[in-house]
Amino acid sequence: MQIKVATQLAPLATKFDAFILDIWGVLMDGVTPYPGAPECLQEMRGTGKRVILLSNAPRQASLVAERLQSIGIDRVLYDYILTSGEASRLALAKRTNPHIAALGRSYFHIGPSRDEDLLKGLDYVRTNNLEKADFVLATGVIDDTDKLDRYETYLQIAAINQLSLICANPDNMVVRQNGDQVICAGAIANRYQELGGTAHYFGKPYRTFYETCLRQLKGVAQNRILAVGDTLHTDIKGAQAVGLTTALVMGGILAKQLNIAWGEAPAPDRLEKLCTDQGIFPDFALPTFTW
Repeated sequence: MQIKVATQLAPLATKFDAFILDIWGVLMDGVTPYPGAPECLQEMRGTGKRVILLSNAPRQASLVAERLQSIGIDRVLYDYILTSGEASRLALAKRTNPHIAALGRSYFHIGPSRDEDLLKGLDYVRTNNLEKADFVLATGVIDDTDKLDRYETYLQIAAINQLSLICANPDNMVVRQNGDQVICAGAIANRYQELGGTAHYFGKPYRTFYETCLRQLKGVAQNRILAVGDTLHTDIKGAQAVGLTTALVMGGILAKQLNIAWGEAPAPDRLEKLCTDQGIFPDFALPTFTW
């Protein structure tokens, strides 16, 4: 399948009225915005485009919005923001899903201290004693340099006790702009399933996550919406599952596999092979998210 490679977003923008954009890997590297990304958003808004930001961040959407504001991505540059953390919190608050409704109220948290308040204000109690927990909430690794084996004992105990694991970030890994790779909660949840445990995932690529975005874009024809992300198995796969046109930004997590530096375009056959190997083909590809 032939993937159309564009050097910048501007030539594509006339084809679409709304954009669903991944945050980490498209707009920012987790610390700072990518060069040209805020300016690209400004151009989009200047031409009347609607913009939804989507992230597998295991935090409330309001906190991610504050973080974006602090690094120069202003709230006026987008209409709505949805995070996997927000989706997890809403599911645990509503308890309409039968699997969630069956959970108890005590949970053991696997993740950094900054995520400990994800369920703050809800009727749940965090415990540091895994033996007394009703379920596990995984938001990520405790330290960015952690390897997966740090969590093996926790996961084995949880599996023996038949605890469900709530995964508030289905990503397996993210890549910072300097090339550092950081394990995410998705890798922890996947390992838990390998041990026989039950995991429930919230975020990309799951259909309900994208359906929430489409409800926010009511009135926009589906063929006039472009979803932009930097991963094939989450961003592109998830958007295609609900019938959206997709664009892959190649300078994020895939840069190493494509053997490119940030801002470069790979050899066409290398991109084609990567997509063929994963069985996922975006409609368009961009070196970076720039206008």
